[in-house]
Amino acid sequence: MKTLYYGGPIRTMETDAPAGALLVENGVIAAVGALEKLRARAGNAAEIDLEGRVLLPGFIDAHSHFSGAAYALLQAPLGEETDFAGIAQALTRFIADNRVPQGAWVVGKGYDQTALAEQRHPARALLDRVSASHPIMIVHQSGHMGVFNTRALELLGVTPDTLAPAGGAIGKEGGVLTGYMEENAFLYYQQQVPAPDLADLLDACCRTQQMYASHGVTTVQEGMLPGSLFSLYRELLARNMLELDVVAYPGVDALDTACDVFPGSVRRYDHHFKLGGCKMFLDGSPQGRTAWMRTPYQGTEDGYCGYGTMTDSALREALLHAYRSGMQPIAHCNGDAAAAQYLSAVAAIERAHPDFRDLRPVMIHAQLLDIDQMDKAEQLGIIPSFFIAHVYHWGDTHIRNFGLERASRISAAHAALDRGIRFTFHQDTPVLPPDMLETVWCAVCRLTKGGVTLGADQRIPAEAALRAVTVNAAHQYFEEARRGSLRPGKAADLVLLDADPLAVPPEKLRDIRVLETIKAGETVWRA
Repeated sequence: MKTLYYGGPIRTMETDAPAGALLVENGVIAAVGALEKLRARAGNAAEIDLEGRVLLPGFIDAHSHFSGAAYALLQAPLGEETDFAGIAQALTRFIADNRVPQGAWVVGKGYDQTALAEQRHPARALLDRVSASHPIMIVHQSGHMGVFNTRALELLGVTPDTLAPAGGAIGKEGGVLTGYMEENAFLYYQQQVPAPDLADLLDACCRTQQMYASHGVTTVQEGMLPGSLFSLYRELLARNMLELDVVAYPGVDALDTACDVFPGSVRRYDHHFKLGGCKMFLDGSPQGRTAWMRTPYQGTEDGYCGYGTMTDSALREALLHAYRSGMQPIAHCNGDAAAAQYLSAVAAIERAHPDFRDLRPVMIHAQLLDIDQMDKAEQLGIIPSFFIAHVYHWGDTHIRNFGLERASRISAAHAALDRGIRFTFHQDTPVLPPDMLETVWCAVCRLTKGGVTLGADQRIPAEAALRAVTVNAAHQYFEEARRGSLRPGKAADLVLLDADPLAVPPEKLRDIRVLETIKAGETVWRA
């Protein structure tokens, strides 16, 4: 089967000039060049006139949580609520609309205390008023913290005497549980919440793939794969339900088991599923004030800097395990102190094992990786994957938390570009939708929701931003020979846009619409 594309700019990400035509044969790019030459070669190929629309490589998600996005479709959406009353009403409406049986768990997703009128996290008393019989958990937009009602705490066995795991906190006031938990404590108890019905979850996974594809994404990440998700992925593979490629990263403690359960997926795709490496968390959320910083948060009297979630020795052991397994390590680092810990640990491993850098270690989020740390990252071969959309969505919060001068250096992509660092971008879905064009806009314009230009010197050209979600992201996954640009021999993973990101004014970048997404030559989504 052959398809010939022509009639609009074809941005290959290989050269500055657009190509005139692209020929796809059996899901692979066969040729790129002038229309006359390709038409002579195409024979009886189906011809598609782009009619001025723009063809690019499919976008590659450098970090998100595929299953988390699927779960979110089965949870009460709280991201648009602006006060406690709205949260309570949304949960009540969800219970009624879905006829949730008495005693069944209810989960709400996406509240953000910085967007609430009360400017603080809800407490269990609010959730108790929604229902005393349903166990309820609500999850912060960052995924790093949340709140449980009294019934949920009872079922989880949490009492005022329960000790929080290291690197986490269980909220108490006057010795009484507030229902709030953060970091390792929240992550631990969140995993004890029963999973939805398998049929519902599989359906949600199908809808989630369509959501990613609607944004032009052809490769997705499962950014944290605990053992509790192994059965879900076994079903997805057995039923051949994955259309997009999914790259998964178990936690270090689950890595060996994951390799045993999915032997055909270790560093290669089996039914569109690949185990890419292993994941570790070093700190929390900057907007949640749990990111680990070298300097105190604004407005704190005790010099509070957030905190780390792994000891130095545990981190080095995790990195050594990744090295011995030949698996890529990716580490969640938001604050500059967490970044410093990762840089130091990677440096120690590379002194003993110089080929560790060949694993292409990744620093996930790298939001507050500071300019004075960039050279070290470059020397160690660390790939920063910037969550640069924070500039728009939480930039004003970061100004309040860190001051304008420090906040202006968040996701310092220009500093990385100047040093020749190969960085990527991501949206951390379900924290934000996987809108890569919004990410590109954020990197190019660096405007906050409040209209503040946050670090004008860290703006980058649109071409560099597009490389972060195509060519560079393919490199992060060791897939530069297979995808990321349009070149003969690469997979025909394509996205069709209604305007050219390299030709529109910067402020119009996020207005560009995805019209069609093509995976290995087959359309998987169309507007």
